[in-house]
Amino acid sequence: MTEEFSSERVAESRLRRARRWPVVLGVLGVVGFLFLFFLGSLELVHYTESTAFCSACHVMKPEVTVYENSPHARTECGTCHIGPGALPVVQAKLANVRYLYVYPLNLFPRPIESPIHSLRPVEYVCEQCHWPEKFYEDRLLVLNKYGADNANSLTQIALMMKTGGGLKIEGRGRGIHWHIENPVWYIAADEKRQSIPWVKAEFGGSTIEYLSTDSTLTPEQIAKAEKRKMDCVDCHNRATHVFRRPADALDDALARGLLPSDLPAIKNQGLTVLERTYATETEAATAIAAVEEFYRKYYPDVYAKREADVKAAVASLQAIFDRTQFPFMSVNWETHPDNIGHKDFPGCFRCHDGKHLSRDNQAIRLECNICHSIPQVADPGKPLPAIQISSAREPESHRRTTWLAEHRYIFDVSCIGCHTITNPGGSDNSSFCANSACHASQWKFAGLDAPKIRQLSAPPKVPSRGTPDPIPHPIGQRTDCTICHGVGKVHPSPENHASFKPDMCTSCHKPALQESSAPLAAPAGATPVAPRAGQPTPAPAPAGIMAIPHDLAGRDNCLMCHNPEGNIKPAPKDHVGRANETCQMCHKPKG
Repeated sequence: MTEEFSSERVAESRLRRARRWPVVLGVLGVVGFLFLFFLGSLELVHYTESTAFCSACHVMKPEVTVYENSPHARTECGTCHIGPGALPVVQAKLANVRYLYVYPLNLFPRPIESPIHSLRPVEYVCEQCHWPEKFYEDRLLVLNKYGADNANSLTQIALMMKTGGGLKIEGRGRGIHWHIENPVWYIAADEKRQSIPWVKAEFGGSTIEYLSTDSTLTPEQIAKAEKRKMDCVDCHNRATHVFRRPADALDDALARGLLPSDLPAIKNQGLTVLERTYATETEAATAIAAVEEFYRKYYPDVYAKREADVKAAVASLQAIFDRTQFPFMSVNWETHPDNIGHKDFPGCFRCHDGKHLSRDNQAIRLECNICHSIPQVADPGKPLPAIQISSAREPESHRRTTWLAEHRYIFDVSCIGCHTITNPGGSDNSSFCANSACHASQWKFAGLDAPKIRQLSAPPKVPSRGTPDPIPHPIGQRTDCTICHGVGKVHPSPENHASFKPDMCTSCHKPALQESSAPLAAPAGATPVAPRAGQPTPAPAPAGIMAIPHDLAGRDNCLMCHNPEGNIKPAPKDHVGRANETCQMCHKPKG
């Protein structure tokens, strides 16, 4: 009886276990399926944020092409366009479901519109990788510019970029990244934020509002207008998707040897075919291929010897086209404004144009030295000159917020204390005052000639005394008086002088100082020229100026021994503030 009962219990236990396994296996199967579904979903979401997924549609070809040649080429699209977090991913996917019918039905705009207003704040996107308080040391930048002449003549422009940043309490907080520490708000008058009439900035314990002299905004309109706080993408708006101007892309290709710089007229041919807009890629390819025929026809000897180089150059031109122009999407280098710089688009000059004024007529500074040093230009065949990296001796007058507009009028003998001033206002790079990087460019986005700025910076007109005024600054053989003097120019001459030629000026007007000799006494009855603020009055040269008694080879840094505060052979105290390059204007080598 007992054995029979025990057998029944064993059989019942086995039956229960047999019935339990399907349940256990079913639960494990469901858990495994959910786990695999979860992993698959994560992988699918990750894939939809990848460049591979975003580039699958041909509509995005322009953006993807330049992205692959950008500093962010290893960053997936979703990293910047969506950012971290599960909820933003879900929101982005739901918001972009419309593209499932927008693209097939050809309902998308050409080009893709910018800026993208759905981007998350930079704190969640850019600052995943970039530390905003980081300080960047000054960086030497050398720009290679090739001419459109037969020799592709190379001109080099060098400047020190002052990216800066950091915090003021650490002795930094300057340069281009000054804006990171100091809050700035602005009102944009257009969708692309290229016109900014109103700015408010907090710095130095004050809040200052600036209004463009061109603005028609009323206080009521300003109060109601949408105000955007400036962040990274206000300047770095094309950090990844940059469509370069063909001229710049050609210069880069020539500098890197992708185009042979010794191939006659290749820069000119590149500009001819690349700075045109085309209806189709086929039309462009035909025009670019014709460059080979140009060399075969007009440079037969060159083509016979360098056929392979010509073919390679044509291929490089085609590659540049493929990165700068996309006819099927109506995209080229002018489609999307790039706010870095101020050459092709307003960029920095949207605010720093010199004509955004506060209530007390202080301007948002239009000053080269804030962001970079004064560009130094080396003409073809010449070495780069020394680059000034500090402006520690800058006088107080130069720190005025309207100085760049004023300096065209405030020009006299005192300038020679710091600068070489041969051919003032010219562009032959013979001196500091003849810098082609400044004077050979038309700064169409700057506000130097805005009526309000002219009114603030131009000196008041003084009635004629009936006698020719003295020239208050040095002149030389290359000085062209008409650069500044003429009807409607910064120093207008009388209307009856309109037909006068530059070589006639000194027949009546006499200079107060010659460039290559000791200072001359001012003409009788002339008004003395006031020195620049913060600078000593130049003393007249003594009757017997001491000659330089030694060879200058290796010893042309006069201030090493003859600084007024030195102790080897001190210069007179009235020489304080005079620059090294001015010494030989009076003192000449003996013999």
